[in-house]
Amino acid sequence: MLVIDANGEKLGVLERDVAIQKAKQQDLDLVEIAGQANPPVAKIIDFQKFKYEENKKEQVAKRHAKDVELKEIWLSPRIAEHDLQTRLRRAEEFLGDGNKVQFRIKFKGREMGNLQLGFQLMQKIFTQFGDRILVERDPKVEGRSITTIIGRSKGSASKVAVPSNNDQVSNNVQIQNTNDQTV
Repeated sequence: MLVIDANGEKLGVLERDVAIQKAKQQDLDLVEIAGQANPPVAKIIDFQKFKYEENKKEQVAKRHAKDVELKEIWLSPRIAEHDLQTRLRRAEEFLGDGNKVQFRIKFKGREMGNLQLGFQLMQKIFTQFGDRILVERDPKVEGRSITTIIGRSKGSASKVAVPSNNDQVSNNVQIQNTNDQTV
């Protein structure tokens, strides 16, 4: 095994017993760092100090890591255009904060016979966001709803822009205004 001493200097390839003996002479421990390497790499260090430093590195990494939440937006297949734009602006805020967004189109009663309206609405959402989003889960039917999960694409800007009402994407779907209460 390749042995590295406490100062970071290579001692060379040594037998296991010889490496353990050198570690005991220095009142330190022999710790295997890369067991899968050829030859395996071991380091002569104080094991308690090593564990303490590793724990500190993990704490710093956790502190700087952002927890990504999954935010859900409910829609109706007959959602009005303005309501849809409001939901898309809210999704923009979620994506801008680094969260993922799950769109759920809920169907009631006979609406289940027109699932294609839900898929067309999902396509309209994807078209309006363009290449600024990454579809993490394709739209699929789950019970009485269609769901999909999107996230911000790697190459997108820090804020995702939703087209204004003047820049509407034309769509063949006729969406009728209803008084559906969606969250």
